[in-house]
Amino acid sequence: MKEKVGLWQLMGFAVSSLLGTVLHFLYEWLGEATWIAPFSGVNESTWEHMKLLFWPMLLFAFVQSFFFREREDFFCVKLRGTLLGIGSIPLLFYTYNGVVGRSPDWINIAIFFISAAVAYLYEARLLRRESGRCRSPRAAVAVLLAVALLFVIFTFLTPEIGLFRDPLTGTYGI
Repeated sequence: MKEKVGLWQLMGFAVSSLLGTVLHFLYEWLGEATWIAPFSGVNESTWEHMKLLFWPMLLFAFVQSFFFREREDFFCVKLRGTLLGIGSIPLLFYTYNGVVGRSPDWINIAIFFISAAVAYLYEARLLRRESGRCRSPRAAVAVLLAVALLFVIFTFLTPEIGLFRDPLTGTYGI
Protein backbone atom coordinates (compact mmCIF):
# COMPACT_ATOMS: atom_id res chain seq x y z
CA MET A 1 0.00 0.00 0.00
CA LYS A 2 2.98 2.26 0.62
CA GLU A 3 3.59 2.62 -3.12
CA LYS A 4 0.01 3.84 -3.66
CA VAL A 5 0.00 6.49 -0.93
CA GLY A 6 0.64 9.30 -3.41
CA LEU A 7 -2.29 8.27 -5.57
CA TRP A 8 -4.58 7.96 -2.56
CA GLN A 9 -3.59 11.39 -1.30
CA LEU A 10 -4.02 12.94 -4.74
CA MET A 11 -7.51 11.42 -4.90
CA GLY A 12 -8.23 12.76 -1.42
CA PHE A 13 -7.13 16.24 -2.44
CA ALA A 14 -9.30 16.10 -5.58
CA VAL A 15 -12.35 14.75 -3.75
CA SER A 16 -12.00 17.22 -0.88
CA SER A 17 -11.46 20.15 -3.23
CA LEU A 18 -14.43 19.27 -5.42
CA LEU A 19 -16.77 18.37 -2.57
CA GLY A 20 -15.69 21.41 -0.54
CA THR A 21 -16.45 23.65 -3.51
CA VAL A 22 -19.92 22.11 -3.89
CA LEU A 23 -20.55 22.42 -0.14
CA HIS A 24 -19.75 26.13 -0.37
CA PHE A 25 -22.92 26.66 -2.41
CA LEU A 26 -25.15 23.75 -1.34
CA TYR A 27 -26.95 25.52 1.51
CA GLU A 28 -28.02 28.32 -0.82
CA TRP A 29 -28.82 25.95 -3.70
CA LEU A 30 -31.14 23.91 -1.45
CA GLY A 31 -33.10 26.98 -0.39
CA GLU A 32 -31.30 27.32 2.96
CA ALA A 33 -32.46 23.88 4.09
CA THR A 34 -31.69 23.42 7.78
CA TRP A 35 -30.69 19.76 7.38
CA ILE A 36 -27.72 20.60 5.12
CA ALA A 37 -26.51 23.59 7.19
CA PRO A 38 -24.14 21.61 9.47
CA PHE A 39 -22.27 20.28 6.44
CA SER A 40 -22.41 23.24 4.08
CA GLY A 41 -21.26 26.86 4.22
CA VAL A 42 -24.07 29.00 5.63
CA ASN A 43 -22.12 32.26 5.36
CA GLU A 44 -18.69 33.58 4.40
CA SER A 45 -17.04 33.33 7.84
CA THR A 46 -13.67 31.69 8.30
CA TRP A 47 -15.31 28.98 10.43
CA GLU A 48 -17.65 28.05 7.60
CA HIS A 49 -14.69 27.72 5.23
CA MET A 50 -12.99 25.41 7.72
CA LYS A 51 -16.15 23.30 7.67
CA LEU A 52 -15.93 23.04 3.87
CA LEU A 53 -12.59 21.28 4.20
CA PHE A 54 -13.36 19.27 7.32
CA TRP A 55 -16.37 17.27 6.08
CA PRO A 56 -14.82 16.08 2.79
CA MET A 57 -11.59 15.15 4.58
CA LEU A 58 -13.51 13.20 7.23
CA LEU A 59 -15.61 11.40 4.63
CA PHE A 60 -12.56 10.52 2.56
CA ALA A 61 -10.71 9.32 5.68
CA PHE A 62 -13.45 6.83 6.49
CA VAL A 63 -13.52 5.52 2.91
CA GLN A 64 -9.73 5.36 2.75
CA SER A 65 -9.55 3.55 6.10
CA PHE A 66 -10.98 0.38 4.51
CA PHE A 67 -7.92 0.23 2.27
CA PHE A 68 -5.40 1.08 5.00
CA ARG A 69 -6.59 -1.42 7.63
CA GLU A 70 -3.07 -2.67 8.24
CA ARG A 71 -2.03 0.80 9.41
CA GLU A 72 -2.69 0.98 13.13
CA ASP A 73 -1.77 4.67 13.07
CA PHE A 74 -4.10 5.53 10.15
CA PHE A 75 -6.62 7.61 12.09
CA CYS A 76 -3.87 9.37 14.02
CA VAL A 77 -2.37 10.42 10.68
CA LYS A 78 -5.78 11.54 9.43
CA LEU A 79 -6.44 13.49 12.62
CA ARG A 80 -3.13 15.34 12.30
CA GLY A 81 -3.68 16.06 8.62
CA THR A 82 -7.25 17.22 9.09
CA LEU A 83 -6.36 19.52 11.98
CA LEU A 84 -3.45 20.91 9.95
CA GLY A 85 -5.74 21.54 6.98
CA ILE A 86 -8.55 23.24 8.87
CA GLY A 87 -6.04 25.13 11.04
CA SER A 88 -4.23 26.42 7.94
CA ILE A 89 -7.34 28.22 6.73
CA PRO A 90 -7.56 30.80 9.54
CA LEU A 91 -3.76 30.96 9.81
CA LEU A 92 -3.33 31.88 6.15
CA PHE A 93 -6.47 34.04 5.96
CA TYR A 94 -5.73 36.17 9.01
CA THR A 95 -2.02 36.42 8.24
CA TYR A 96 -2.70 37.60 4.71
CA ASN A 97 -5.41 40.01 5.81
CA GLY A 98 -3.24 41.29 8.63
CA VAL A 99 -0.44 42.13 6.23
CA VAL A 100 -2.42 43.34 3.21
CA GLY A 101 -5.64 44.51 4.87
CA ARG A 102 -8.22 42.72 2.76
CA SER A 103 -8.18 39.68 0.52
CA PRO A 104 -9.91 39.34 -2.84
CA ASP A 105 -12.06 36.28 -3.44
CA TRP A 106 -9.38 34.54 -5.52
CA ILE A 107 -6.99 34.67 -2.54
CA ASN A 108 -9.65 33.14 -0.26
CA ILE A 109 -10.23 30.38 -2.80
CA ALA A 110 -6.49 29.78 -3.08
CA ILE A 111 -6.23 29.56 0.72
CA PHE A 112 -8.80 26.74 0.70
CA PHE A 113 -6.90 24.75 -1.94
CA ILE A 114 -3.50 25.44 -0.37
CA SER A 115 -4.81 24.25 3.01
CA ALA A 116 -6.16 21.05 1.45
CA ALA A 117 -2.87 20.44 -0.38
CA VAL A 118 -0.81 21.01 2.78
CA ALA A 119 -3.00 18.56 4.70
CA TYR A 120 -2.81 15.79 2.12
CA LEU A 121 0.93 16.26 1.51
CA TYR A 122 1.57 16.07 5.24
CA GLU A 123 -0.53 12.91 5.51
CA ALA A 124 1.33 11.39 2.55
CA ARG A 125 4.63 12.00 4.30
CA LEU A 126 3.35 10.30 7.46
CA LEU A 127 1.74 7.40 5.58
CA ARG A 128 4.97 6.65 3.68
CA ARG A 129 6.72 5.96 6.96
CA GLU A 130 6.65 2.43 8.24
CA SER A 131 4.56 3.34 11.23
CA GLY A 132 3.96 6.52 13.12
CA ARG A 133 3.43 6.99 16.79
CA CYS A 134 -0.16 6.48 17.72
CA ARG A 135 -1.08 5.72 21.28
CA SER A 136 -4.76 5.35 20.64
CA PRO A 137 -6.39 5.16 17.20
CA ARG A 138 -9.78 5.15 18.93
CA ALA A 139 -8.94 8.44 20.63
CA ALA A 140 -8.04 9.90 17.22
CA VAL A 141 -11.45 8.86 15.86
CA ALA A 142 -13.10 10.30 18.98
CA VAL A 143 -11.36 13.64 18.46
CA LEU A 144 -12.41 13.72 14.79
CA LEU A 145 -16.00 13.02 15.84
CA ALA A 146 -15.79 15.70 18.56
CA VAL A 147 -14.66 18.24 15.96
CA ALA A 148 -17.55 17.12 13.75
CA LEU A 149 -19.92 17.70 16.65
CA LEU A 150 -18.52 21.20 17.14
CA PHE A 151 -19.16 22.01 13.48
CA VAL A 152 -22.78 20.90 13.92
CA ILE A 153 -23.32 22.72 17.23
CA PHE A 154 -21.66 25.96 16.15
CA THR A 155 -23.77 26.05 13.00
CA PHE A 156 -26.83 26.65 15.17
CA LEU A 157 -25.35 28.04 18.39
CA THR A 158 -22.71 30.31 16.92
CA PRO A 159 -20.28 32.10 19.25
CA GLU A 160 -20.12 35.81 18.51
CA ILE A 161 -16.38 36.06 17.95
CA GLY A 162 -14.43 37.03 14.84
CA LEU A 163 -13.82 33.50 13.57
CA PHE A 164 -17.59 33.04 13.14
CA ARG A 165 -18.42 36.52 11.80
CA ASP A 166 -19.52 36.81 8.18
CA PRO A 167 -17.37 39.65 6.79
CA LEU A 168 -20.03 40.53 4.21
CA THR A 169 -23.05 40.83 6.48
CA GLY A 170 -21.53 41.12 9.95
CA THR A 171 -23.80 38.30 11.14
CA TYR A 172 -23.01 35.02 12.87
CA GLY A 173 -24.22 31.54 11.89
CA ILE A 174 -27.52 31.05 10.15
